[in-house]
Amino acid sequence: MKYILNFKTIFTVLPFLLVHLVTFGQSTGSFQGKIIEQATKQPVMGASIVIDNTQLGAITDDSGLFEINNIPVGTHSVTISYIGFQTKKLNEIMIVPNKTYYTELELLEEVAELDGVTVTLYKGETNPLTPVSAFSYSREEIFRNPGAQGDIMRALSSLPGVVSSGSQFSAIAARGQGTRDNVYMVDDIPMFNLSHLEAEGFNSGFNDPNGGRFSIFAPRIIDNVQFQNGGFGATYGRRSSSFLSLGVKEGNRASWSLSGQFDLLGATLIADGPISEKTSVFVSARYQNFSMLINMLNEQQSSVAFGDFLIKTTTQLNEKNKLSVIAMINPENTSRTIDDLEPGIEINDDNSGRTILWDHERRQAVAGLNLRTLLNSSSYLTNVLYFRSSSVDNNFGRFYPTLDAEGVVLDPLAGGYEERIRNILNEQREIGFRSIYTKNFKKLSLTAGVDVASVQLDYERNLSRMDTIYSFRTRDIADNPTQYYDILDPDLFNSNFDENAFNGSGYVNLSWQVSDRFTLNPGVRYDYTGFSEEHTISPRLSGSFLLSEKHSLNFSTGIYYQDVAYPDIAGQTEDHLLENERSFQSILGYKIQLSSDLKFVAEGWYKDFDNVVVQPNRAQSFMTNDGTGHAYGADISLTKRLSKNYYGQISYSYMESVRDDNDGLGEYDYIFSVPHTISLLGSYKPNDKWIFSGKFRYSTGRPVDEYTIHEDVFNDPNFVRYGQEITRVNGDRLDDFISLDIRVDYNVIRSWGTFSAFVDLVNVSNRFNVNMETFIPETGVISNIGLGVFPTFGVRVEL
Repeated sequence: MKYILNFKTIFTVLPFLLVHLVTFGQSTGSFQGKIIEQATKQPVMGASIVIDNTQLGAITDDSGLFEINNIPVGTHSVTISYIGFQTKKLNEIMIVPNKTYYTELELLEEVAELDGVTVTLYKGETNPLTPVSAFSYSREEIFRNPGAQGDIMRALSSLPGVVSSGSQFSAIAARGQGTRDNVYMVDDIPMFNLSHLEAEGFNSGFNDPNGGRFSIFAPRIIDNVQFQNGGFGATYGRRSSSFLSLGVKEGNRASWSLSGQFDLLGATLIADGPISEKTSVFVSARYQNFSMLINMLNEQQSSVAFGDFLIKTTTQLNEKNKLSVIAMINPENTSRTIDDLEPGIEINDDNSGRTILWDHERRQAVAGLNLRTLLNSSSYLTNVLYFRSSSVDNNFGRFYPTLDAEGVVLDPLAGGYEERIRNILNEQREIGFRSIYTKNFKKLSLTAGVDVASVQLDYERNLSRMDTIYSFRTRDIADNPTQYYDILDPDLFNSNFDENAFNGSGYVNLSWQVSDRFTLNPGVRYDYTGFSEEHTISPRLSGSFLLSEKHSLNFSTGIYYQDVAYPDIAGQTEDHLLENERSFQSILGYKIQLSSDLKFVAEGWYKDFDNVVVQPNRAQSFMTNDGTGHAYGADISLTKRLSKNYYGQISYSYMESVRDDNDGLGEYDYIFSVPHTISLLGSYKPNDKWIFSGKFRYSTGRPVDEYTIHEDVFNDPNFVRYGQEITRVNGDRLDDFISLDIRVDYNVIRSWGTFSAFVDLVNVSNRFNVNMETFIPETGVISNIGLGVFPTFGVRVEL
């Protein structure tokens, strides 16, 4: 049954959230912070900070510090300027009574391209080191992104060249590659992944390419986002598609604040403030449980819950040393047991779960230290020590019901049940160290660093007995072409891997201002990968040529290697090592900085892949590096950054991505080959109380297999099963994805703090957008996994 929601449920509740709210009388707050130079991290003395449309302002002292008092409550824009640096604007700072807003800001040196132009303050976008495919989000833009529900991964899906499975899933795929191909950094710490509820082993027992469903970061945790859709420099590697850097908010060094958000799925609590003269702390705790939403959407019963807990301290040890300490833990659990089953459920329904039982537990944890040391006026050193772990325990079973002719369950346990046919245990632990040196000369900047890590992988995949797979490729049954099913054999499926490996990397990046108009960024990266026992060299080059003050041509090219996924490594025999995948990438772009907060970007790109890991038989763990492929496309975007109470984006992307397993069957469309994507996004704030946001997304349906259905494959009327023979991999497509998302926020300032209420509706038309198809062997029906309308609403209080 597709999601059908009674909207009266939402709009009956909402008015009660707004009753008796009145604004607080005029009062004041303060604004404090520190201004540093982005290139050297040195404090900027003498910078001017002005609260727009007021007579209030300040000048930074010799430590880069400033303080502005008696600011009227409400939201304000701030202008930061200093001779020789780009003038910046900081928008949407919220001043509340008797509290201090604190921030640390970075200024970029002035370049010819931006001479005389005020650039809205978003970290990284005007950096000569990232001339192509660079986008940023502020904390406020993430929160206000309609349909994202405060989730950074869902917010990124509207960027040009970025696609996701959509609907249920939030993990992103960039420019013709997959959800596992992105570099993720959180406060300079490399991360395994950033999502909850990734269904490893749900279908055939191997990885799910759709990725996870929700970010591990609660709303308002991430302070700044840098995203580069390919063409990133040699500082980052081991993944080849895109680069995503997330900066976790630092605690307020001037005053304490407490906030709580309570919505349909659960609650988020945040506290931040100073704990000493030199140290601030930021703490967040979130718990989400989907029981209420499952009941509201009249879905078949299952249990889904996760939590996210984070603490970060920031200490200015002295004038030259700043230390950040961060720790996160992200548990999750989802299950469907015999207690959730009852007569009357329809296994042919969309999102039915078929006849599968599951019990999934996962726990991610990260702890890290980040020490930034100013060596002199032109150089600094960043040292990062971290530990990260991921623990997965997945169990899959099956129940054997009696069904009527329409697939309705008469007795769910008539034939009994098995709770644990397949089991996956995936324990990953890594201890790592990164040291990055940055030196600035007059027309040249140098970045050089080393990364080392010790990786422990303990992986078990167990099949308790011989099992039958009813969805198979024609070649999988080549030895017996009249057998319309495949056998999952424990001897070919099971794996047991418990090994340590050492990974080491070294890299050098230069940014050379060849002339006033031409900047060149050469770099090279070396990687040693322990599990593949492989040494690789990755040269890269990017640059920018200024056609005029506002127009520029930008380019990037290079070689990128990608480590083999750990579950794929674990499935091979000792004498069979998989090699790292390799891609050659090129990007050519044209940018117009139309105004201080408006830019137009057009880019074309091409990628060539080899050494791609492929699975010759879907019922076996054995894999090879026989795959090749290529992808190409173009992205066009017009982006209005958050200023003057509104922001927006219009983008169109064209993409083709194909792979060839070199098995004699030829090329096929890659699972994330989506030829056409259109995204329209806008947000408007007419006053300090109301914010209205909307987003429209369209994309071509994702590739899906062509198939033939075979009836009664065992020729047994007492045990009828159907077989799905895949005759052409990704030879068809799902229906197009179309979604209109709307968000409304209401805010009011009171004497004790602020109160907010919000409604965020994903896919308000309730169109059922399909992520993927699943085959039901008991009935021969194709069931869809997808989502219609996905509502959330709640309140937020900040003290």
